[in-house]
Amino acid sequence: MKVGLQIPYFTWPGGAAEMGGKLADIVRTAEDSGFDSAWVMDHYFQIPMVGPAEADMLEAYTALGYLAGQTKRLTLGTMVTGVTYRHPGVLIKQVTTLDVLSGGRAWLGIGAAWFDREHEGLGVPFPPLKERFERLEEALQIAHQMWNPDNNGPFDGKHYQLKETLNVPAALSKPHPRILIGGSGEKKTLRFVAKYADACNIIGMQGEDFVRQKLEVLRGHCEREGRDYDDIEKTVLFVMNPGPNGENAGQLVDQFGKLAEAGAQTVIGAVMGVEKLKPLEAMGKDVIPQVASL
Repeated sequence: MKVGLQIPYFTWPGGAAEMGGKLADIVRTAEDSGFDSAWVMDHYFQIPMVGPAEADMLEAYTALGYLAGQTKRLTLGTMVTGVTYRHPGVLIKQVTTLDVLSGGRAWLGIGAAWFDREHEGLGVPFPPLKERFERLEEALQIAHQMWNPDNNGPFDGKHYQLKETLNVPAALSKPHPRILIGGSGEKKTLRFVAKYADACNIIGMQGEDFVRQKLEVLRGHCEREGRDYDDIEKTVLFVMNPGPNGENAGQLVDQFGKLAEAGAQTVIGAVMGVEKLKPLEAMGKDVIPQVASL
């Protein structure tokens, strides 16, 4: 089992003036502690389940570019980009640029978007859910086309029309940066995972029975799409609280073990007290090595 770090909260002591240095310390410590990946949310306002909208929130792809310069091994992505935030052609260019400049470490994390307040606040169109899923599927199709060096031709969709899908320099990741789709909707989201993605992300806090059931649905979609279920990385989102000095590490190892039994291969999530760094070091000492063989 692999462990990834999500960083959803930036309101730390010292404020904006010290934010860059603190963020660099966090990701370097995470890399040294054995984390496999680092993720930021793609939101313009802080989301309700994490803090007030007025709390600090960094723009995702600028932040990921900064993280790329601070690290050497961690893979990097958003958990996850809402399809409404950027035109898909521009989004794929951004992820490709991240992949090239990081040495082939970029993910495309993507979903159908949900936070209406930030859309309305910044004037970003927020179409109905049905249309957002239509746009999500077209964005995934555009991604595959732009990452195919043999197809620079047009894309003519219902919502997006591109006259040429030119994308140079090409991504370093082969055959392309990995695509992760966030969400657990059984009719569309998990079907899109089976058809287009390299990884899924399911909320692990719902428990191992929830994860197991959603992965069975994904298995069924893979059978219908002719996709090898084993080719898809099964990731779960899970808040990690090892304690200030690792006193909860044993409990975390047990929880990760149950998620692994349910089919999860990677756990990604925030670490409580991450800005103090010691919880990251505790993860590296008392959790990550213990779950590596799961």
